[in-house]
Amino acid sequence: MNKVRVIKDQRTADYGFGDGHPFGPDRHDVFHAELDASGVGADVEFMTARDATRDELLSYHTPEYLEYVRDTCASGQAMLDAQDTPAWPGLYEAAAAVVGGTLNLLDVIMSGAARRGFIPIGGLHHAFRHKTAGFCVFNDSGIAAELLRSQYGLTRVAYVDIDAHHGDGMFYAFEDDPDICVADIHEDGRALFPGTGHRHETGTGAAEGTKLNIPLRPRSGDDEFYAAWDEVEAFVDAARPEFILFNAGADSIAGDPITHLKFSTEAHAHAARRLCVLADRHADGRIIGMGGGGYNRDNLARGWTAVVREFVAAG
Repeated sequence: MNKVRVIKDQRTADYGFGDGHPFGPDRHDVFHAELDASGVGADVEFMTARDATRDELLSYHTPEYLEYVRDTCASGQAMLDAQDTPAWPGLYEAAAAVVGGTLNLLDVIMSGAARRGFIPIGGLHHAFRHKTAGFCVFNDSGIAAELLRSQYGLTRVAYVDIDAHHGDGMFYAFEDDPDICVADIHEDGRALFPGTGHRHETGTGAAEGTKLNIPLRPRSGDDEFYAAWDEVEAFVDAARPEFILFNAGADSIAGDPITHLKFSTEAHAHAARRLCVLADRHADGRIIGMGGGGYNRDNLARGWTAVVREFVAAG
């Protein structure tokens, strides 16, 4: 009944931008091959994704943005963000499937049939309500946070992010929302896209103090991570979340081709292990892990598998 659920679906695997692009469509299969080879795959239950509905997408995104993505992808003749996210026919549907995968996990966890879940191609944390950014079209984390409140009536949701890039789409969407606790460890934005996530950004208005940004210097490793993690853990514990969303971006592991942090895979395992403790304490064990970034294939395979392994071990 309580087996960890993991999304395995070609529709989410299709979310990518072609061979040679850092976010290529091979990332899904590389992870699943490692999960199986490690033996962890034998201890989980696999689930498929579905197409998120228009209403589900609109819980976070604007109607104008949905139309822009649909039309631009259908033409296949432009960049969605004029920077690094190419449009192609079928991308709208693949992005909607990513959201649907995260929401399938959310639904099965909220039903009580499982307590923990993981989606490798998810955690698209740069997508804003009204625009594409950083390889991210639809923000599955943001949609999940919105639906946890509007559909399931939760009042306290935590979003924890250890991807090397600041989760700007999540942070600024909920910057003034006191019900969403955000804790984000990332590489200092002065050195890395998107250039945000400063220490002084702690939320605005009624949400002041509900957000925590910990930028780390390039080449920071496990020592710096563990010091930052202690602060994150205390912060999330104090928020008493009823559900935890965890972006386990593997681009913070040493050797990523486009970032400069030097965590080991044990950092990701530690974060997953400790978040399960907090989920058990405050949220009836409810947590979804999302793959986020990660462009060294060995790193993402091992890092995400380490997260799933900890979810399994936590029961």
